Amino acid sequence: MFQLGVNDAVSLANDLKKVSSNQNELVVCPSFVSLVEVARILKRSKIKLGAQDCFWETKGAYTGEVSPVELREVGCEYVIIGHSERREHFKESDKMVHQKIKAVLAAGLTPIICVGETFDQRSQGATDYVLIRQTINALEGAEVKFGKRIIIAYEPVWVIGTGQAISPEQASLAHQVIRQTLFDLFPAEQVKRDFLIIYGGSVDSSNVSSFTRLDNIDGVLVGAASVRTQDFLALIKSV
Repeated sequence: MFQLGVNDAVSLANDLKKVSSNQNELVVCPSFVSLVEVARILKRSKIKLGAQDCFWETKGAYTGEVSPVELREVGCEYVIIGHSERREHFKESDKMVHQKIKAVLAAGLTPIICVGETFDQRSQGATDYVLIRQTINALEGAEVKFGKRIIIAYEPVWVIGTGQAISPEQASLAHQVIRQTLFDLFPAEQVKRDFLIIYGGSVDSSNVSSFTRLDNIDGVLVGAASVRTQDFLALIKSV
């Protein structure tokens, strides 16, 4: 996930406030060091604030970590959990993702849970298996109450940062697998009402509408395009 410095994050937040509001919900997830300033700018807007990660303990001697409770105190409502870059570079396991999800839910925040297959896994025909396993390991045993929103972000790892998204049809098939797994874990009524499945993987203003027009794609998780102000503004207007 691309990072902006504090000054650039503040500039982007000010630009986002000028975008005419529509029916879509917009959540921005700046780096930890930018959260307070961005929260101040967005305080009276309809734009929601999220974080890119968190730790699973609320207190203790964990140097450098940030808890969901601290994120809530600065105004965050959402937290991205299990992003592919966290899994790859920091060896974040399914167990760690699960612990973070439980902590986020306990703090009253909404998790954005990332799942997705690598190129090797896709080449071996293991995409469905990976999506099912990651979804189950993330949520099985977590206390998810009725009425609590949960967001699953499907991010095919092999296209992240390449500038080349998969086809909307491929994304739709992956979303069907994730949704069926959710039906196996939770009551159908709860899944239909409380769970959103969004797509993330080289989304930009030129292709976003091809994803969001599909019934089982509930939104998008934007990476590189979100740090290029004009591209991000164009993307928002395209939805």
